[in-house]
Amino acid sequence: MPSVLSEADRQRLLDNDDERFYDQPRFVQHVDEPFRERLTTLYRDRFSPDDDVLDLMSSWVSHLPPDLELGEVIGHGLNEAELTRNDRLDSWFRQNLNDDQRLPLESASVDAVLCAVSVQYLQYPGRVFAEVARTLRPGGFVVVSFSNRMFAQKAIRAWRSRSMDERAALVGTYLDSTGAFDDPTVHAAVEHGRDPFYAVTATKR
Repeated sequence: MPSVLSEADRQRLLDNDDERFYDQPRFVQHVDEPFRERLTTLYRDRFSPDDDVLDLMSSWVSHLPPDLELGEVIGHGLNEAELTRNDRLDSWFRQNLNDDQRLPLESASVDAVLCAVSVQYLQYPGRVFAEVARTLRPGGFVVVSFSNRMFAQKAIRAWRSRSMDERAALVGTYLDSTGAFDDPTVHAAVEHGRDPFYAVTATKR
């Protein structure tokens, strides 16, 4: 499939081994409490009971509503200690999506795919979101959330060089490139002194 980013767009300030960079667990919150509350509320509004979920690029927390009964919740990430500590995950797998974009899931096997505050690190997002579309059931949805925080040395140039609104448009381009989703919707809340909240949602046709 054609790439949505150029080689220059994919460049990172620190292009060493991702496995080494993420080797040490980071048991911290990467966004502030108001952001996390908004994200959990968005999830609550979108999910139905017993939905099967893929939490892509996850860590030790998934921000899912604690009282919401879901089906199988599958986690993905690069740090085993973080994934093991995440009590919302029923199973998980490690994979560097910048090396291998093929997800080890059956087609049409989940109802929702989440990607929280991590999309900025994808060097081949078109391929990754094509896989997201493949694994989603018809009518399933994707939620990509982000703020202005990042590991700048690992974020791609296309992300670092854009404003927040332009980043939301970029995520929309990633989703549109798959040809599988209805028009993406941007959810945004920017308040003084707080981490800006952005999320892009889309439903698989």
